[in-house]
Amino acid sequence: MHPGCRPGWSEAPAYYGRDITTAERCCRRRAIMRPILTVLFSLSSIFAAAPGGLDLYTKNCARCHELLPPLQTRALMKDMTPEYIFRALTTGAMRKMGGDLSEEDRTTLAEFLSEKKLNPGLVSRGACAANTPNTLTGPQWNGWGTDLENSRFQKDAGLAPGQVSKLKLAWAFGFPGDFSSYSQPAVVGKRIFAGSPMGVVYALDALSGCTYWTFDAGAGVRSAITIGPDNVAYFGDVHANVYALNALSGKQIWKTQVENYPSARVTGAPKLYQGHLYIPVASRDEWFSADAAFECCKFRGSVVALNAKTGKQEWKTFTIAEAAKPLAKKKGTQTWGPSGAGVWNSPTIDVKKEVLYVGTGDSYSDPPAPMSDSILALSLSDGKIVWSRQLTQNDIFNGNCMQQNQSTCPEKPGPDADFAASPILHAMADGRRILLAGQKSGILHALDPDQDGKVLWQTKLGKGGTLGGIQWGPAADNDTAYAAISDLALMPAPEGVIPDPKVGGGLHAVQIATGEKLWSVMPAGPCEKHRCSPAQSAAITAIPGAVFSGSLDGHIRAYASKDGAILWDFDTAKDFDTVNKVAAKGGSLDGPGPVVVGGMLLVNSGYAFFNGMPGNVLLAFTAQ
Repeated sequence: MHPGCRPGWSEAPAYYGRDITTAERCCRRRAIMRPILTVLFSLSSIFAAAPGGLDLYTKNCARCHELLPPLQTRALMKDMTPEYIFRALTTGAMRKMGGDLSEEDRTTLAEFLSEKKLNPGLVSRGACAANTPNTLTGPQWNGWGTDLENSRFQKDAGLAPGQVSKLKLAWAFGFPGDFSSYSQPAVVGKRIFAGSPMGVVYALDALSGCTYWTFDAGAGVRSAITIGPDNVAYFGDVHANVYALNALSGKQIWKTQVENYPSARVTGAPKLYQGHLYIPVASRDEWFSADAAFECCKFRGSVVALNAKTGKQEWKTFTIAEAAKPLAKKKGTQTWGPSGAGVWNSPTIDVKKEVLYVGTGDSYSDPPAPMSDSILALSLSDGKIVWSRQLTQNDIFNGNCMQQNQSTCPEKPGPDADFAASPILHAMADGRRILLAGQKSGILHALDPDQDGKVLWQTKLGKGGTLGGIQWGPAADNDTAYAAISDLALMPAPEGVIPDPKVGGGLHAVQIATGEKLWSVMPAGPCEKHRCSPAQSAAITAIPGAVFSGSLDGHIRAYASKDGAILWDFDTAKDFDTVNKVAAKGGSLDGPGPVVVGGMLLVNSGYAFFNGMPGNVLLAFTAQ
């Protein structure tokens, strides 16, 4: 064992997709920290124009941001805008950390980290001139999976297979002040609805990209937006608030906080059915625990049902029955458990059984939760758990497991094999029904929803792991399921830890009836851009004859459904002229999937998490 390495590290998970020895892991941690610390402690001479910035960062931010794995190191945060950093510290994800700072200090810190001057008057232009229509009618991609079953299959795409190769950029819309793009747009008729990390929701015209209205939620809106009867738009934010807006005017109808736990968030799109809104609840505890002083962990996932008209809670079901209790102290840090099993995905509705299905995440702390890494069936009427099927046992993992100074990492860390993707309920031609579930283990599971989730088949498609396997969602057409594989790996770089350009990716087609793999298409080669990866983590979308998949290399590609041949390829990682006159560029594609409706393809570009290529643009394509 390498001198100074913690006993037992050889049993820890692979270093973000890389199989390495204990000595290599220890040495790389140290090697990575050296350039980070060198940069950090040389900043005072470089940024003399930002007095106090280095001191504020060192005292308030460095303890977490210079840890491994870093969400963003100081060297990488220069890609952010000062407006985004200021808002994150004020009302966003970092509000708890920025709460004790004055407005002047937050401004100083934002300008120091971004190396840019804060512009409080930053605006988006391009307002629509036409009057708002009274109704929203026409083709739609509504919410996350476009239907109650979350198939991500658009039967009436308005785009024939022969037209896919003719797709051209129609317009681009820039999200002002943002450095990332992670909310899947919804389309109803000629209206587009999309959220942003800055917390602003936009209603755009599908033909021109002009803006009908904006709504400022104050906190990042990552969930897709669901449009219901009476022209009401529903969505959640990263503070675990759920909103109902008038979709024609943008006026707020109601707002409900579904969980008051500090790091709770709504990532999955609310699912609307017969006047009830079903909300998945997750948290950031898994990543906050990278800090050795963070008391991991008290959060437990849940699904909440709201009255769609009033926003009042009808029921709430936790994925862990009992609240966390204090456990032993480790290196002076109090630990808690059980915890975790967050719900990241939009629920799937089973009209026949009158239940909804969700997948759960891993446990964050001991003891292991019996319904982590599981598919759950909940009664629509009262939230009672009808059945559960755990597909990976004893999966306990948190960010502290990747640190040199470990305090709350469990003695036997698990593989971090969440279900981040929504289950797909599929009806076969012979009347049988199959529930498809893609997991970060790299396995596509087929369960029998009519036999309490009995496993029908399991097909291994990827290596899997912390950032691996099937991340945000497969798709299914009449006979075939399609799954893209992440298997993202990170590697050291002067500015911190960045994606490995040689590892990850792949698109696979599987016969739904049997689980037989029909074809596979792997990336042609390594990325040539900096901070780029071939990983295909983003949700995918199918239409008759084609499957669309985005990659962390910035490309959106269309593949032939029959054999995986590439029909169309567009590189989004570049600058764009935008209809709203906002400086915008594309980057990595991850999280939300492409939306295809009415002959148009929409995709967000610039997913900056895990230090991929940042961006802030929504792109619209039509066949020309």
